[in-house]
Amino acid sequence: MIRHLLSGGDLDAGTATEILDTAAEMATVAGREVKKLPALRGRTVVNLFYEDSTRTRISFEAAAKRLSADVINFSAKGSSVTKGESLKDTALTLQAMGADAVVVRHPASGAPHRLANWVDGSVVNAGDGTHEHPTQALLDAYTMRARLGRLAGLHVAIVGDVLHSRVARSNVLLLSTLGAKVTLVGPPTLIPVDWAARAGAGSAATDADPGTDVCYDLDAVLPGVDVVMMLRVQRERMNDSYFPSAREYARRYGLDGPRLRRLPEHAIVMHPGPMNRGMEITPEVADSPRSTIVEQVANGVSVRMAVLYLLLGGNNR
Repeated sequence: MIRHLLSGGDLDAGTATEILDTAAEMATVAGREVKKLPALRGRTVVNLFYEDSTRTRISFEAAAKRLSADVINFSAKGSSVTKGESLKDTALTLQAMGADAVVVRHPASGAPHRLANWVDGSVVNAGDGTHEHPTQALLDAYTMRARLGRLAGLHVAIVGDVLHSRVARSNVLLLSTLGAKVTLVGPPTLIPVDWAARAGAGSAATDADPGTDVCYDLDAVLPGVDVVMMLRVQRERMNDSYFPSAREYARRYGLDGPRLRRLPEHAIVMHPGPMNRGMEITPEVADSPRSTIVEQVANGVSVRMAVLYLLLGGNNR
């Protein structure tokens, strides 16, 4: 098992599958009367969040507590960070307190990689800037496998604001490693130039490397996919106008009832949350039986339990 989880690219197929299999075992704990395991008793997990978060922070906290770890929640608001304390000084403080693992969310891309150089414990990237969010990709993969029975050979469409999405980047890396084909869909202004150029180069896909495609027409993609993952339009990260209006975006790239009916019967709908209901996804679709949005939240606890267990309890460091 790896020491840190900083990127979806850190995981080979064997390690990723081990995490997903362990998560399936952890999921059985949720059905018990006492939802706790003693696996990480005596270990300390610090949730170091420099950005606001609901799902991810609570999910990591629940995961650590179900494994009987001691949990310290650190929020930048109300801390010495507001007085100018640097990330390195905060890391050294956590190191002095004996943190065995640091779960970090930071607005600067690459911050978890820097943190990993300053602490002895394991570092888990819970989202850095517009870079990556590997545990979200793992819980997405877990949800796909639970619903569809496999990952290899699946065709996954990731739709929307790919440019600013750390979820999209981690999913592309992880799903490709696990044998799925990914198609990125969105307006040209919201597709990263490097991915668009790579897809346009027409590199041949193989069974071992299905590759990543780019398409600007959502309606053309829907009939051939197994999974459609809608992304939130991150207007808080946009300094320019990337599309004419919210109404125009919804018309071209929003998933509504008619588009849902164009999907194959077995296909599922995903969203990492939080949602802009009525923009990238309508309430009719978000609340439909084909939606896995609530399942993704529940599965996130099991997957993060697996990650913490394998980093701290399942190895011989």
